[in-house]
Amino acid sequence: MLTEKLENITNVNNKRSFLGFFVFGVITLLLIGFTGFYWFSGKNLVSIVFRNSQPAAAIFVSKSSPAMVSLLVNPDAFQKIAPKGEFSQLKNSLLAKSNIDYQDDIKPWLGNEITLAINSIDIDRDPENGLQTGYLMALATAKPDKSREFLELLFSKRAFTGADLGIERYKGVKVIYDHQEYLPGEKIQNPKSKIQNNLAGAVVNNFVLLANHPQVIKEAINNLQAPDLNLISSLEYHKATQEIPKNTVAVTFLNLPQVGKWQGLELAESTYHSQILSLVLNPQGLLTESTFLTNSQVVPPSLPLSQPLGVLQYIPESTALAIAGANLSNLGNSDLAKLWKQGTATIYGSSEDGTSRLLQPLVKIQQNLGLNFSEDIFSSVLGEYAIALLPNSENAIPNWVFVVEKTPQLAAGIARLDNIASTSGFNISSLTLDKQKVSGWTQIIATTANNTAINVDLKVKGVHTTLDNYEIFTSDLKTLKAVLSQKQKSLLENPKFNNAIAAIPQPNQGYIYLDWENSQNILKQQLPLLKFVEVLGKPLFDNLQSLTVSSYSTESGTLKGGVFWQLH
Repeated sequence: MLTEKLENITNVNNKRSFLGFFVFGVITLLLIGFTGFYWFSGKNLVSIVFRNSQPAAAIFVSKSSPAMVSLLVNPDAFQKIAPKGEFSQLKNSLLAKSNIDYQDDIKPWLGNEITLAINSIDIDRDPENGLQTGYLMALATAKPDKSREFLELLFSKRAFTGADLGIERYKGVKVIYDHQEYLPGEKIQNPKSKIQNNLAGAVVNNFVLLANHPQVIKEAINNLQAPDLNLISSLEYHKATQEIPKNTVAVTFLNLPQVGKWQGLELAESTYHSQILSLVLNPQGLLTESTFLTNSQVVPPSLPLSQPLGVLQYIPESTALAIAGANLSNLGNSDLAKLWKQGTATIYGSSEDGTSRLLQPLVKIQQNLGLNFSEDIFSSVLGEYAIALLPNSENAIPNWVFVVEKTPQLAAGIARLDNIASTSGFNISSLTLDKQKVSGWTQIIATTANNTAINVDLKVKGVHTTLDNYEIFTSDLKTLKAVLSQKQKSLLENPKFNNAIAAIPQPNQGYIYLDWENSQNILKQQLPLLKFVEVLGKPLFDNLQSLTVSSYSTESGTLKGGVFWQLH
């Protein structure tokens, strides 16, 4: 078979590089992890066998590796649940440019793990000639003999493209590679152009190793034979892997300081040192679970909640976006706030700049109304709360609802808001709506028509009223009337919402719930980039019903949360 394949090689692009092969692997994992999951249903879930709970290839990965991502099931597990051969088409299209046939060349030996890692930030450890990242791919093999044949085929094809091949024995392992155009310590004018066409491979234990430089393969062998060098020996990694849930199909580990160094960023506000991200199958969709780890003391914004929030009974089921939880007064000092500060400060230089760019609409509201959300609103919310955006049939600006459980501190907070409204030029008016006493922030504007008649235009900027043990704020009287009349079912009676929160572990810190079908117009207006993201992930977004985000840390030194993608 090998001879026949070599005889059929024609017109192969001799510029093909390992980078393309690596990108293929990344794309494969992402598409399997996201796009592919809409193909399964509850009855298909049992057909996927979970053999690994942790990446076995971590024994080859350096302790200082910035990032590692692993698929922990055989890709063919998805073949059984993919309709009309779509998964086969996906694999074939991704492999087309490598002249590798998945069915004949990879499937016969591929095991239950594919791992990709940045094994070193700089292969030759010489900063003077630029950073030359070392990439490592480890594919579990069930048949080492077959996988060795695959390596011979792969490198023989590269030889047909004009590459010079070399073979070396390193610590008992046969390493095949493209001949290097420079020595490891040699200074060159353009290191990227010299390294991009390199490829090295070896079969070690039960893994096929591929890398963009033979030195990366050698380091992987060193990591295997000297356990204190590999990722498994890292205390941070060991602690992170304890957070991997059952039924995980893919996992990513990030060493955050090393990621920052790799990307040329300084890790500011460095509370969290590592992160582990898991993709977990669920009959209703996909749970993306993330855990951040720290050696510092961090606290959640409120006590964990084990029951659905009663405040949601006042949120209509047609809501596009709902945020619900308890106690906003401690938000600024919480673990979530520290994570936000670390991320924004690292990327944008300061947390303030990052906040102003990422949350520009909220920043504008504060500036226009003379508000400080933390001091004027959050500090008064010690009980349950819910914030919701509702689709507006009249224009693109959504209506909003804000419901807060009444506490002694809330009364002072409402008085403070009334005072801010008054100093901003609004009238504090008392109204009656369906026999319910309502307070409103209004503007009365006198206008003239034809220099004769004088008309008075009343603009309502917000209203609020007390119902049971809650204070309900809305953007207008029409929205408040809809909430008070309760003609529409509440979010708590929405089956889609209940299925979504059922996938989130309890206890938790509350929810951010996004109804994708009801929120698309609102989001695309506020986030133009979303249109581009939607095109890239079309199969996922075409089948997305809702998105639910929650935090549910239970152990000291960890911030754990998840995003549940509910699919049709």
